[in-house]
Amino acid sequence: MQTLHEASHTCPQCCCCNCTTPFFNSPTPHTKTPPKHRNSSAEWRHSFAITTSSSIFPNTQFTNHESLPSLHESFNEFTKVYPQYYETEQVDHVRAKDYSHLSLSNQTCLDYIGIGLFSYSQLQHHDTSKNQLASSSFPQAPPNYSDFPFFSISCKTGSLKTLLLHGGQDSEYEAAMRKRIMCFLNISENDYFMVFTANRTSAFKLVADSYQFQTSRRLLTVYDYESEAVAAMIDSSEKRGARTMSAEFSWPRLRLQTAKLRKMIESKRKKKKRKGLFVLPLSSRVTGARYPYLWMRIAQENGWHVLVDACALGPKDMDCFGLSLFQPDFLICSFYKVFGENPSGFGCLFIKKSAISTLESSPSAGIVNLVPEKQPRHQVSDDSSGTDKELKHKPIPTSLHEEKPFPLPSFSGPIQTKQSETVEQREPHPKAPPGSEIEEVQEPIKTLEKSNVQESDIQCSCLDQVDSLGLILITNRSRYLINWLVNSMLKLKHPNTQGVPLVKIYGPRVKFDRGPALAFNIFDWKGERVEPVLVQKLADRSNISISYSFLHHIWFADKYAEEKGRILQTKGVVATNKKKDTVGITVVTAALGFLANFQDVYKLWAFVARFLDADFVEKERWRYIAINQKTVEV
Repeated sequence: MQTLHEASHTCPQCCCCNCTTPFFNSPTPHTKTPPKHRNSSAEWRHSFAITTSSSIFPNTQFTNHESLPSLHESFNEFTKVYPQYYETEQVDHVRAKDYSHLSLSNQTCLDYIGIGLFSYSQLQHHDTSKNQLASSSFPQAPPNYSDFPFFSISCKTGSLKTLLLHGGQDSEYEAAMRKRIMCFLNISENDYFMVFTANRTSAFKLVADSYQFQTSRRLLTVYDYESEAVAAMIDSSEKRGARTMSAEFSWPRLRLQTAKLRKMIESKRKKKKRKGLFVLPLSSRVTGARYPYLWMRIAQENGWHVLVDACALGPKDMDCFGLSLFQPDFLICSFYKVFGENPSGFGCLFIKKSAISTLESSPSAGIVNLVPEKQPRHQVSDDSSGTDKELKHKPIPTSLHEEKPFPLPSFSGPIQTKQSETVEQREPHPKAPPGSEIEEVQEPIKTLEKSNVQESDIQCSCLDQVDSLGLILITNRSRYLINWLVNSMLKLKHPNTQGVPLVKIYGPRVKFDRGPALAFNIFDWKGERVEPVLVQKLADRSNISISYSFLHHIWFADKYAEEKGRILQTKGVVATNKKKDTVGITVVTAALGFLANFQDVYKLWAFVARFLDADFVEKERWRYIAINQKTVEV
């Protein structure tokens, strides 16, 4: 049995600490006698951070973007520090074979958070087969799910609890998809129900609309950034009488204020009375900060129901989550269709069977059916998205949205903000739980184990690839890349006597167990911030897709009082039908998916270095005016 102390260090924080081979060319931690109270995994993490910081461009500062080493030179130095990166070359083979569009378009995609379902080669085969089927004048046998694995969505009506208790049978396609996903995430059908939702935001709002806030009145969240999904949950919860609270994060590294959070969790109330809902992301999808799993146990021991947000986890991180140890009441994750091509998809809400009693039979929206594409795409709806607006993508002009002026090239990439959530109505057929604790079940759903649908009936190539690559390979690769990028960003300094840093990083810097997401801002030689929206648009011209987000709930110690007044900005938001002002920082964000390679991070680094030229932004403006592009101001 895993102890609670061990659980607090469960992967992904240190999933590779027990490897017998070193991560880099340096003396291994075992060549020295470890400190009395330091275990081997802590020694690994400490040694990794020191080696990264001291071995990548040692004693070097770059003050001119033209002085940067070439891609080839940088890669050679990178692999000297991380020689085991070569052991992850299987990812490069997968990328070359099944995601050829990334090379053909020369697009660097650093704005995908979540897990993909299908590969680009699968999409190509799907479109080719679909066109052949549509154009054929001869009768053909109906294609199977391997030929047409893609889907659209349609919404279900009714309350979440009612649908769970009295739902009908899944379609064969949904049963196969549900089984494949639960297998991928290592979630047992004996313990949890899974509900498809239109997107991540819908999943959060669905819980808020159904949870018994009348008796368990508190909602406590742990997010260092503004999330559309969490905002929707807070808004709905407050309308239903909940008292909402948020954790705070210390400036400048945005470390969790643990003493304050513990005090909120352990507030004095009757021990037998449930306090409310505690929402914990396992990792920040903006800053890359990891949060100890121990908080789940502390919350459970103090009478809270727990919702785990797993949307920012890596593709195989659920393999070492320790779900059987913590057993959260709710878990949310999301999937998109194709990396670098189609960000639409769906959200997944997992509900512990014993937690159904915490739900009310109130009207719910956001539950969807998956409709397999066995016919040309235009005959079914496809307007869901697994993404939400905490990561602001490049806006796509429509008749309902006018961009502010700044010269922009035409955009044909995969990035979108959020697609419409209006979908066609269909008959509900939700899932119901077996079990003695729910006596009002009339027609329990047929369990997936009894279904005649086999997992092989539907092919999710991306999930298969991730399963084949495995947790250690994927985690090691992203660890090397993100820490190289962080360290290299910090080497960029303006060529003035003060040596003003070009980049400010928010959240963890070089760290063994940081997540593969990075939040930063660029500052000019005067120390003034370059607007993140502008950085994003200029990056798009270089075929680099990044995002921007808003950090908030930041706590400043007295010694940072002057800095607080200088950097914080006020942002107006609408919550509970009232406008509220929130304070925080808008930042540029980049995220590394499992297909990221060294060229991707080098390309971002080289782009950011161009801001060392004091006239870079003005040159870009005049360059686009010169080729008769419309001038657009940010």
